[in-house]
Amino acid sequence: MKALQYDAYGVPPRLVQIEEPTCPADGVLVRVEATGLCRSDWHSWQGHDPVELPQVPGHEYAGVVVAVGPTVRRWQVGDRVTAPFVLGCGACDYCLAGEAQVCPDQRQPGFTDQGSFAELVAVPVADFNLVRLPNAVDFATAASLGCRFATAYRALRVHARVAAGQWVVVVGCGGVGLSAVMIATTLGARVIAIDLSAAALQRAGELGAEVVLDAADDAAVRAEVIAITGGGAHVGIDAIGHPKAARTSIHCLRRRGRHVQIGLLLGEAALTALPMDRVIALELEVYGSHGMAAADYPGMLELVASGELRPDLLVSRVIGLADAGDAFVAMGESAGAGITIVAPCGPAALGSWGPEVLRS
Repeated sequence: MKALQYDAYGVPPRLVQIEEPTCPADGVLVRVEATGLCRSDWHSWQGHDPVELPQVPGHEYAGVVVAVGPTVRRWQVGDRVTAPFVLGCGACDYCLAGEAQVCPDQRQPGFTDQGSFAELVAVPVADFNLVRLPNAVDFATAASLGCRFATAYRALRVHARVAAGQWVVVVGCGGVGLSAVMIATTLGARVIAIDLSAAALQRAGELGAEVVLDAADDAAVRAEVIAITGGGAHVGIDAIGHPKAARTSIHCLRRRGRHVQIGLLLGEAALTALPMDRVIALELEVYGSHGMAAADYPGMLELVASGELRPDLLVSRVIGLADAGDAFVAMGESAGAGITIVAPCGPAALGSWGPEVLRS
């Protein structure tokens, strides 16, 4: 099958022919109709989050079941599906408690296993990990959910406990940041978006951010947020994964505020120093957020199918697998204002979601 693969850290990925994956006895093979281009894969390609080489990246995907293992009971060929990027073992205490996103024996396509920048991807423990797609949710939209949108959704609903009327600061307006803007706005929050990119800030405003601020002058940003919110935001999100972004989020919080770290802090950034004096004095809460378990997807998908949440508006372009390598490398320069979707079986397979599709 065709796949995008990198053989060494930092060496541009290339389009290759590789063996099709074997269908797990307890899993399925999914024909990948759409897969998201995510910065988490870029981090691994850079060696920040080491993986076995060579590696096929990709962990946000949606498609159709084409093979089913002998012990699978809930799925059959032809089912339209997606899956979270963390695949739980289904048997440990964490999985049984509904917290598969922190399963100690988790598998992750594109990291521990071959990823979804390919025509086929294997999903182990399918009865536990696979998610059925409502007919109203197309493949491109579903692929945008897998990491960034689902992580932002759980971060805001579970960790941040966002309520209507509360202020939410989103630092970094790439795919996950724009997802957080949309979700927080839908929950009735008042959103302040912070980024260096004028295009990203414009998109955040279109998606509901009440205030957009250029991140260039950090001290000025902090002061303006404190003034606008009357003492600081209730919730701060680092949605890009940068030491400065994390500190900005915390400095923008009011007393008893909640900071949620969604963006990855890897490599040297893993030892980021946070203003713990402020955390202690203001009794701030600091959370990490690592995806969302398959069991929690139905509630989110119901909101998407009904049109209350519109992750399709976050999709900025759809490209073919042949163009994915260049787009992958370009993530090092900019997170982009939106989500790029790759169609391994060809953009034409997604109908109206062609390579010319641009959301404005």
